[in-house]
Amino acid sequence: MPATPGDPPVPAFDGPAVTRNTLRQQIADALRDEILAGRLSPGQEFTVKEIAEGYGVSATPVREALVDLTAKGLLDSAQHRGFRVHEYSLADYRAMIEARSLVADGIFRGLSEQDDPRLPGALAGVRRRGEEAARAAGAGDLNVLIGYDLRFWRELSVLFGNAYLSDFFYRLRVQSWMCAVPYLRRAGDLRGSLWSGHCDLVDALARQDAPAAHAIIATYNRDSLHLIERLAGETGA
Repeated sequence: MPATPGDPPVPAFDGPAVTRNTLRQQIADALRDEILAGRLSPGQEFTVKEIAEGYGVSATPVREALVDLTAKGLLDSAQHRGFRVHEYSLADYRAMIEARSLVADGIFRGLSEQDDPRLPGALAGVRRRGEEAARAAGAGDLNVLIGYDLRFWRELSVLFGNAYLSDFFYRLRVQSWMCAVPYLRRAGDLRGSLWSGHCDLVDALARQDAPAAHAIIATYNRDSLHLIERLAGETGA
């Protein structure tokens, strides 16, 4: 039907836009992983052109990915110089732990009140991620741990049923790791130092025991903060 004067514009949908957006997300994910792996250091600067050439793609999806990561707190826009990896402080880390603790408690209470027969099966799937994360923590394998830990918390928070809260919590988890990684990678052997209580947490939630889940996370947060504070003191940060 032809458009008549006063009609709102009809949006155009085509394949290339979808492909570009997919590439944008792939680049954003790749850069996030580079930051969490420590290959892009806090404060490190780069341009759209450098990233585009490094990945062999055009500038447009790279620029879009960098803007997305800036909005999520992983990058800063450096005027006339491109972008830089955001530098978090110990004060930021303390605030992140407080924030994620409040959100986690809400998730735990919500899951403990759910009367959904599908929940035990869903938690069993989350538990498998936890088992992999715990193995990586025991081996001191930070790269593998971060990957499984993020998947663990993403899948667990999704069960709460609030997509906005799940996205916010996931962002907090990424930022927390980003803040901790520079200290942890300078620590040497991490075996026995990293949290491996994922399965204990899932077991508590499977029993719908919110107070036990809270206690597990309270201990985890306290120990994580003490570890980062100690490492920061050793490095003079």
